[in-house]
Amino acid sequence: MDVRSTITTFMVMMMGLSCAAAPVWADEAVAPKSESTPAPVPATPPVSVPNPILPKSHAQDAETKPPVKTQAPGAPAESTGKEAAPGKTESTQTPSKPKLQESEQKPPVRVPAAAGPVDNVGKESGPIKPDTVPSPSKPKAQESEIKPAAKGPHPANGVAASKPVVQLSAEITGKDGAPMVLVPAGEFTMGSDKGDDDESPMHRVYVDTFYLDKFEVTNGRFGKFVEAIQSEPPWGFSDKDTPVTHADRPVRWVSWMDAMGYCLWAGKRLPTEAEWEKAARGTDGRIYPWGNEAPTPAHAVFGLKEGGGETVSPIGNRDKGRSAYGAHDLAGNLYEWMMDWYAEDFYTNFVKNPALNPRGPSEGTAKVQRGGSYINNPYRLRSSFRTKGDPTEQDPNVGFRCAQEVPKLP
Repeated sequence: MDVRSTITTFMVMMMGLSCAAAPVWADEAVAPKSESTPAPVPATPPVSVPNPILPKSHAQDAETKPPVKTQAPGAPAESTGKEAAPGKTESTQTPSKPKLQESEQKPPVRVPAAAGPVDNVGKESGPIKPDTVPSPSKPKAQESEIKPAAKGPHPANGVAASKPVVQLSAEITGKDGAPMVLVPAGEFTMGSDKGDDDESPMHRVYVDTFYLDKFEVTNGRFGKFVEAIQSEPPWGFSDKDTPVTHADRPVRWVSWMDAMGYCLWAGKRLPTEAEWEKAARGTDGRIYPWGNEAPTPAHAVFGLKEGGGETVSPIGNRDKGRSAYGAHDLAGNLYEWMMDWYAEDFYTNFVKNPALNPRGPSEGTAKVQRGGSYINNPYRLRSSFRTKGDPTEQDPNVGFRCAQEVPKLP
């Protein structure tokens, strides 16, 4: 069985599992409640309590139905300030209940929004921005991220307690052993009015917090995936019985289907086009992942000739080219597959400002590729540059990295 058919079967199984209902654990069964008749409570003689302060919900009953106390025959009359007539029943009215003081009234309930990491990368450095777009007013979701959740009373007092704030690590290790960097939620400027037509118009985009692979997926990690699913590797990789060489270099000759199959196997997915550009540009509108400085060999692998010797470079050896969030090789080395279908005029379809977590067209014939490769010039290394590829084809200058969502608070 070849890798394409195996990965396709694997992806169908994974997507089917994701739609399954939440399991019910056998050891969580609730024992049936026992039904028993409560023991009779002995009658208690009435007690007169002066000036009771009743709950607000019972105030009306206390005023319309005063308790009646019956004096037993032959018993001495209780002193009430007046003489009781002999042989008559004395009734004592409960004085009307005073109103609750204003200080006793409950304050209005305020439900705090969940706090999350706030993106402030690049706010202090303020590099020159080649493209500028006026920022609209912040959405309510972002305001809640800036303000920490307020502390409230215990739920027993009738007010919902605030949700705990989850502290997210700046770097984690994925299921496949690959390090991943945190990209905080927030807005950024996507696109460029100085590039190709499919990069415009510039627009504001908001993306939720997510994790992104720090490096492109390597030959070594992809080899473990091939071994795990017992499939033939993609053409140009090697056969399944050949030991993996150059394990620290990014895997190439992989189709979109190959890339997506790996990400699902690792408990991840491919990044969206908006997520990838946010990870590459940060919040300051930089041209390249490292800033606005023109690329040099210290920043990225680019400008090489196909078949001219060394091409792709081991991951992470261009430290000067890191993005604001710590991701490596987002420019050069290999193009990277995106989750989205490609549409040249996709940016013209946005009606919301900012666009919230855009996911690309619902259908298409080509998938987006980003980042440029070892054979490209600096123009294609720009973080706003877009290109496309057939999702079934395998190219020597295309690889990928995975993304992972942050679990939502209940």
